Amino acid sequence: MATISTLKKKTIAQLKAIAVTHFHKFIRNRDHGSPCISCGKFSTLQAGHFYSAGHNPVSKFNEDNVHGQCVRCNLYLSANLIPYRQNLIEKIGQERFDKLELKVQISKRLGYKWDKFFLLEIIEKYKKLNRS
Repeated sequence: MATISTLKKKTIAQLKAIAVTHFHKFIRNRDHGSPCISCGKFSTLQAGHFYSAGHNPVSKFNEDNVHGQCVRCNLYLSANLIPYRQNLIEKIGQERFDKLELKVQISKRLGYKWDKFFLLEIIEKYKKLNRS
């Protein structure tokens, strides 16, 4: 794998930044043409997290946790979480939402540590999906 050999000397922070770039691009492409998950308006979308990526690292690269969101909802309304939650459950279903919620709650109790190999997998996966 070319990516692994070129990235193996990068720090965890550098790998996280690269992974975020590829993952967010995937989310924007996946949700392109869809309305904002929170307010329903059609706009340029960002990758908006339901569970904050900073406070819940386990959900940072979880496709069920990240959806297209307008700048207003994502930044100025702090994710506009009440309608986000309702629309997220409609979009992914209650069962997947419950699994996401459980995963976040468990990681809060146990903690989370970033792994270089996990980040390399994320980079490879979403780099490949973005090319498709």
